[in-house]
Amino acid sequence: MENAIQNFITYLHMNKQTSQNTELSYQRDLRKLASFLQTHGIGKFTDATQTNLDAFILHMEKKNFASSTISRNVASVRALYQYLFREHLMEDNPAENLKPPRVEKKVPEILSIKEVDKLLKQPDTETPKGMRDKAMLELLYATGMRVSELIHLQLEDINLSLGYITCQENGKERVIPINHASRQALEQYLENARDHLAKKTGTTSLFTNCSGYAMSRQGFWKMLKGYAKTAGITGDITPHTLRHSFAAHLIQNGADIKSVQEMLGHSDISTTQVYLNLNSNKIRDVYINSHPRD
Repeated sequence: MENAIQNFITYLHMNKQTSQNTELSYQRDLRKLASFLQTHGIGKFTDATQTNLDAFILHMEKKNFASSTISRNVASVRALYQYLFREHLMEDNPAENLKPPRVEKKVPEILSIKEVDKLLKQPDTETPKGMRDKAMLELLYATGMRVSELIHLQLEDINLSLGYITCQENGKERVIPINHASRQALEQYLENARDHLAKKTGTTSLFTNCSGYAMSRQGFWKMLKGYAKTAGITGDITPHTLRHSFAAHLIQNGADIKSVQEMLGHSDISTTQVYLNLNSNKIRDVYINSHPRD
């Protein structure tokens, strides 16, 4: 079954331009299925029936896996069997009617505008590292980019004169305007800090670590956690918290949902509409706490 998994991953990589993280996720999920099938005497994915796959989902539910984890596994299994069926390796698709459990959409955690302001003031802009950190935080909040997009930015992706950046990931590209604060932070970083950090390697990555190599997700995460702590922000802040805050604050200040969807790079507008619901809840709370008749 391992060969079947690797063939499937190769197909995804070549035809769908999937990211390494996506491919690793598929591998983990499908190896979990393979292990389950093998313990039940099934040595090939193509020998599994719908009953076997339903039993796999039931097994995860009994093991108290989170609904979101089970849903992701269902998506991985369905994708594998669609591939096997399309490649004529099976006459029928046993995963066609496989159903994930209902997943409650969590309200995203966001920072208040005051908390964001405190966070952005933490880097020491008298040092190259502080200038870099300031530019990264300002840019993340100004654009709502994913952290993977932020750390993969190249020098050529920035257009300071016209005030926009170009995000490119998994073969998709979108242009996002940047505000005055982020442009100013980027200018300071490029003029006074980047060459100092990148001189050892000559990399074209926009943001580098102190050794001159491209900034990593882990490096940025650690930096963000440190600044959140010094800013006195409690709770589990992540890079995605700034992405959520960007979207919620835009809508709170009157931005239309379609524009926010395009800036975030959501393919489905229903994903963006969670921020409308968040704003509605905020309005309701303000009404309850402030109306003179309450």
